[in-house]
Amino acid sequence: MDAVDVSEHYEVTTAEETPSLLSIVIDTNPRAWAALDNVLSISKAIANILVFVNAHLAFSNVNQVAIVAAHVNRAVWLYPTPPQTSPKDTSGDVHMNDVSSDSPRNSANKYPQFAQIETAVLGSMQKLMSETTEQDLEATTTQLSGALTLALCHINKASQALSGASSSLAEVAQPSANAAPPMKGRILVVSVSDSEPTQYIPTMNAVFAAAHAQVAIDTLSLSGNPTFLQQACFNTNGTFLAAANPKGLLTYLMFGLIADTEARQSLITPTHDTVDFRAACFCHGKVVDRGFICSICLSIFCELPENAECLTCGTKLALGNYGAKPAVVPRKKKKKKRIMNGGSGREETGSATGTPLR
Repeated sequence: MDAVDVSEHYEVTTAEETPSLLSIVIDTNPRAWAALDNVLSISKAIANILVFVNAHLAFSNVNQVAIVAAHVNRAVWLYPTPPQTSPKDTSGDVHMNDVSSDSPRNSANKYPQFAQIETAVLGSMQKLMSETTEQDLEATTTQLSGALTLALCHINKASQALSGASSSLAEVAQPSANAAPPMKGRILVVSVSDSEPTQYIPTMNAVFAAAHAQVAIDTLSLSGNPTFLQQACFNTNGTFLAAANPKGLLTYLMFGLIADTEARQSLITPTHDTVDFRAACFCHGKVVDRGFICSICLSIFCELPENAECLTCGTKLALGNYGAKPAVVPRKKKKKKRIMNGGSGREETGSATGTPLR
């Protein structure tokens, strides 16, 4: 019948769009933001990041977002906020906390999801800053590794919710799998401080986990020298941007970091010229150029450990002739020439007569 019918037939197929989960890690180190306050305050930075979040959600209805604050002593969720536990009274009844008093009112001038995210982020930031004490300010490090771990766990949990409880993001993202990943996850780090050497090991563990799960880590450095984040972007095929003018935060976000991992295959993404591959030693936490490396666990030491044993796995380090004095080889003595016959420059031959000259 199809051979007789000359009309064209079209098959209507519907392709579901793959959700994109953007996890943003904000460095909320008070000391670093105080040094940057004359150029860009943290309140203006949060406002620009919220505009960037709204743009990401406006691309598709299935896109999701999560925001984590990397503070000096802990990592805190800004959005989504942790659920509050409902206390029980003596009668066994549970208080209903479905609608809180600080929930945003619906406005015709703002999309409800945008208003919900804005209220949650601003409220969580105010609570975080109010809970920061003077003792917390004594610590200059930023818990970046904890924030990266929270973001990775959230991406993995969201992927399991889409693909089923039996498969994880790492299993779906294997190269042998024919099916596409259920979710495109990526992490964006807004950094304002230097990389802390003591955070090298947990940060690299999170980076290798993200690379195994095919989760790209992007970094926007407003100030400081985040050495470890450069390595994170390189290992996960992410984008590293060092902002020359922090006032243009929104411009860097919209033009350099708005595209997800799938859209970047059709775009020319910004690249970083140099990558600092220096590592931190496991003994003192110093960033070193040269050191001792264990061949079993790949631990790095800035100086030779005691008894030449690895501090991590206890393996005896094979040093060879390291530390031995070099052997001194005596040089051969050359025969000295003696000038004869009034300084003629001829060699002494032992003959009574001189050598005839030509």
